Amino acid sequence: MDSIFSHVLVPGTFDPITYGHLDVIRRARRICSRVTVAVAASLGKNGCGTTFTLEERVVMAKEALRDMPGVQVRPFMGLLVDFAQEVGADAVVKGLRAMTDFEYELQQADLNYRLDPRLESIFVMSTPRYGYLSSSVVREIAALGRDVSEFVPPNVVAALKRHFN
Repeated sequence: MDSIFSHVLVPGTFDPITYGHLDVIRRARRICSRVTVAVAASLGKNGCGTTFTLEERVVMAKEALRDMPGVQVRPFMGLLVDFAQEVGADAVVKGLRAMTDFEYELQQADLNYRLDPRLESIFVMSTPRYGYLSSSVVREIAALGRDVSEFVPPNVVAALKRHFN
């Protein structure tokens, strides 16, 4: 069966990419044969910027996704709807962990619709295994010197060790 979408985006800051992100990306790949992981610059994320640079986050994501066919990783700055138009994406796939995610993502989807009604929003519920997982939690655990290998791919474990040691 052919997908109704020719190209979907999975956007995020990915600071760093986690197994929860990889789960959403795999599920997006089941929805559509062409997936772009859109790594956002997010210069003002949580008022303090990101832990890793945009370039570092792109490299980590590419390495973590190297064995996933049909998936490319690209950085972007600016509005997601503009990036979606630039790469020819029809939809945005976002993972939801909790009601707080839903409220934020619903606001984003509504704004995206106002800016480009052709860009569809698709939400996938987090699997129970990763429902608690966030990049900020991973960073905090790593900063305190604990093992994060159950939460992130090996290349990210190494990057976090380099960053926090």
